[in-house]
Amino acid sequence: MEALTIHEAAQTTGWTPRMLRYIERIGLIEPARTESGYRQYGAGELQRLRTLRELLAEHEIGLGDVAFALRLRRDEALSGAVDSWLEAEPQRPEAVSADEWLRWEQEKHARIIAALTTNETMETAA
Repeated sequence: MEALTIHEAAQTTGWTPRMLRYIERIGLIEPARTESGYRQYGAGELQRLRTLRELLAEHEIGLGDVAFALRLRRDEALSGAVDSWLEAEPQRPEAVSADEWLRWEQEKHARIIAALTTNETMETAA
């Protein structure tokens, strides 16, 4: 079988060309390219696209979930950080009394949100 263009692959798989580009961009498939740069979908890519659709449906997840799972497999630092966070037990900072812990966390989060909002505003203005 010859390779298919993006539009032919879209017709065959039920994904739109735009979704095929997105699936490629997030690293879930990597179609070959012609010398001119056109995507070429072979049997392997078509099979991956079919089984990707089945995976999403079977587990009721989205493409972003699969892309994040792929990132976790490839990025050891991220994987370790997520594992550590999942295993960590919440601990009150020694300088904060048990009675004040909730208020302290609320104020910390309010400061973080304010800083993020300020940064987003500055980035938008730039």
